[in-house]
Amino acid sequence: MNGIVRSAQKIIQTCLKTSSITNGVISRVQAPVKRDFTRGIWYMSSSRTTDNVGGILHQHSSPCGCGCGLKGMHTKGERELVEFLTEEIVAERKAQKVKTLPTQLDNFNIQGDGAEVVFTKQLKDELVRITFNINHTVDSEDLVEPEAGPEKQEFSEMRSRPQFEVDLVRGDMTLGFTCSYLQEPPPTADEYNDIFGIDEVTLYKGEWNDKVYAVAGDVLDGYLYDLLMNLLEEKGVSNEFVQKLSDFSTAYEHSAYINLLEGISKFNTEKQ
Repeated sequence: MNGIVRSAQKIIQTCLKTSSITNGVISRVQAPVKRDFTRGIWYMSSSRTTDNVGGILHQHSSPCGCGCGLKGMHTKGERELVEFLTEEIVAERKAQKVKTLPTQLDNFNIQGDGAEVVFTKQLKDELVRITFNINHTVDSEDLVEPEAGPEKQEFSEMRSRPQFEVDLVRGDMTLGFTCSYLQEPPPTADEYNDIFGIDEVTLYKGEWNDKVYAVAGDVLDGYLYDLLMNLLEEKGVSNEFVQKLSDFSTAYEHSAYINLLEGISKFNTEKQ
């Protein structure tokens, strides 16, 4: 069963529906978040020459100043893009907190394939599999505006909180859960709050398909919902683990973002 395919089907069916689970509100589809204002600052402060003709090709008699080492032809836009990317990649690598991604987390083996990540753990009589996709999962808290002025504005750390599939596989039967992170509830001294919730529960034989019945988590009996959350915790999917999953997803997404920047730079410098 492909968890990502299953998740995509559910998102299409529920993208117009806003669900609430217990004390939190689930954000099913997160929009991409602009990382910062670096580009705008660079674009305004960089030395730029006024040209009456846009997109004119610049022929170099010496190696290109963008660092490609070629004597080829670059448009003005390509040159400025590569100059910006060179600085941006350095800044992103400097801000990167995790240089080497782990291959295991709390007895789960981790395997990444592009934007898709799969965690697996073999128990005595069943396989626990967690699948998620990092695309469009990054969010950040609101901008903090100190009284000193806009020049000292601070941005909170960006974090990836993907929707994820948890499959408990026994033989040819699969008990599947679609889960997502809850918006942070207000802190209370006497109340314990989960950081994730169950969006959907399903049970099927063999491979999943769109004919399989599923029930939304917000219409489950409250006691049954709590028992299913306890079951997930017994299988290793606890609040603590889900927080670690977000930490890993954040580092994995950041690494993928840097690779994308490097790929765009390489694409624009390797002109024949």
